[in-house]
Amino acid sequence: MELRQLRYFLVVADELHFGRAAERLHLTQPPLTVAIRRLETELGVQLFDRTTRRVALTPAGEAFRNRIQAAVMELDDAAGDVASVAAGLSGRIRVGFVSSASYTTIPEAIRAFRELRPRVELALRPLTSGEQFDQLLDGELDLGVVRDPGEVPGLTLQFVSTEELVAVMPEAHPLTSSRAEIRPEDFEGEPMILFPYRLMPGFVARVLRLFDGAGLSPNVIQQSIHQETVLGLVAAGLGISILPESVSRFQMPGVVAKRITGHPQTSLFAAHLANPSPAVDEFLQCLQDAEHVEMRSKTAESLCG
Repeated sequence: MELRQLRYFLVVADELHFGRAAERLHLTQPPLTVAIRRLETELGVQLFDRTTRRVALTPAGEAFRNRIQAAVMELDDAAGDVASVAAGLSGRIRVGFVSSASYTTIPEAIRAFRELRPRVELALRPLTSGEQFDQLLDGELDLGVVRDPGEVPGLTLQFVSTEELVAVMPEAHPLTSSRAEIRPEDFEGEPMILFPYRLMPGFVARVLRLFDGAGLSPNVIQQSIHQETVLGLVAAGLGISILPESVSRFQMPGVVAKRITGHPQTSLFAAHLANPSPAVDEFLQCLQDAEHVEMRSKTAESLCG
């Protein structure tokens, strides 16, 4: 018994006329008649009473239609759903992102993606870069937004955006008023709060290069995995830190952000396995578009300033 036979039977049962049913199915009548007879032979029952004047369902045919109609519709729906998911029009994608991205590209990318793909569920996970690498390689994430990743075997990396690094200090720190820009040498001996290297390896390496260039070793007294926690510790006077410039939008009371001499930069990248799905490709495009929106906003702010 084939699905094609069941579809033929349902159309004939609906029309109760082999000629009209053949037209709906874009067939000639003889092959349709043969297909129905084969179905009856396979089932061992007569499905239709046929005369020269009329076609009617037998009791067995009526019972058969009642049983298979919902099943065939369910199969059609399943086929449609699969095609929709394959085309990136529905389904679910799992997206990880570093907390600093939530101040820049992520909100705009989410808004644009939901407009373009309203039937695709976005499962959003705030994670460090290291956590995202592990989950991407384990198949637990479809896309990650990571910071300063370097090379990660097994993953494809696509550039998203760049911003400056800034020094963040307690409001009462002497450096907040003594200098317009902070030099790496000014960090000597200062208690610092950084991310754990294991969880943010690229970003921490980028920060440490500032000290290597000045021939210094950082005095790290505390580590934290969340940017907001780092800011809270700085506000409490435990030390200073170096974070992406977009942190200034958080406006943590008691914290001042200062530019660093040389204007060192940090970058966001999108990370994913090879051959991403159409829905992931669409979100990647939304990330790129969101960065263009961000750049236009910065340009407008600069002109207004």
